[in-house]
Amino acid sequence: QLQLVESGGGLVQSGGSLRLSCEASGDTLEYHSVGWFRQTPGKEHEGVSCISASGGNTNYADSVKGRFTISRDNAKSTLYLQMNILKPEDTAVYYCAASHRGILTTRLDDFRSWGQGTRVTVSS
Repeated sequence: QLQLVESGGGLVQSGGSLRLSCEASGDTLEYHSVGWFRQTPGKEHEGVSCISASGGNTNYADSVKGRFTISRDNAKSTLYLQMNILKPEDTAVYYCAASHRGILTTRLDDFRSWGQGTRVTVSS
């Protein structure tokens, strides 16, 4: 059973940067496409960025393109999200999730394993 644990969230000023990490245990992450999602109160999970199992394909939400970078280290079973030029509207709880697929997917239903989330707050 794949277990995911996020870290790296916190409070940052607008324009600042944070790097989120997601460490997997219980199973190897290397065969799974993975992604970052975020959620604010009263709203559904929003896809932020996804990456294929090999790391060769990535996808970003329009709202974060050019500011966020997703990466993975399969040897460490760890997923990362480098977030730059943060804006107040990026404030949310960020979750990492693993898909049962190896190819790149953005379908929420494909993501079967979820972390507990890490809170990111961007002050104006």
